[in-house]
Amino acid sequence: MNNAESLAEICHFLREQHVLTLCAKRGDDMWCANCFYFFDQDKMALYLMTEPTTHHAKLMQINPQVVGTIANQPHQIELIKGIQYCGDIAVLTKERDTSIRKRYCHRFPAAKGATTPLWQLCLREIKMTHNALGFAKKLFWRRGSCELVKMKPA
Repeated sequence: MNNAESLAEICHFLREQHVLTLCAKRGDDMWCANCFYFFDQDKMALYLMTEPTTHHAKLMQINPQVVGTIANQPHQIELIKGIQYCGDIAVLTKERDTSIRKRYCHRFPAAKGATTPLWQLCLREIKMTHNALGFAKKLFWRRGSCELVKMKPA
């Protein structure tokens, strides 16, 4: 499988899923959270909502480098697919928030009316396990650079 095929498989999986696990860290202080997300393939970015007062958001405001996973939950081992990722995260600016919020609320109608800040997680590296292609088959993707939006004060 070439890089373009690997990227296509990874993007297809990211579009199919809707919950990620996000892990943030500052020194010895670490925390994980599960968040609903939508995927923007053009930017290779995930967008999620979380309050700036949560433990993980406080850590992300200090250290924007995060890691996490996205996985399906099949009972059959040959159907297991999952992603490990690392990236950089920031609260969206007001200008960017408006257009992204429309897309987020389209994907998650329950979020309409929420004032919770939206965050952009700019993916830097992905390793995907894709057992349907062969037991423990791995696909990889890495970005050269990332244009991360400026963080606004929370």
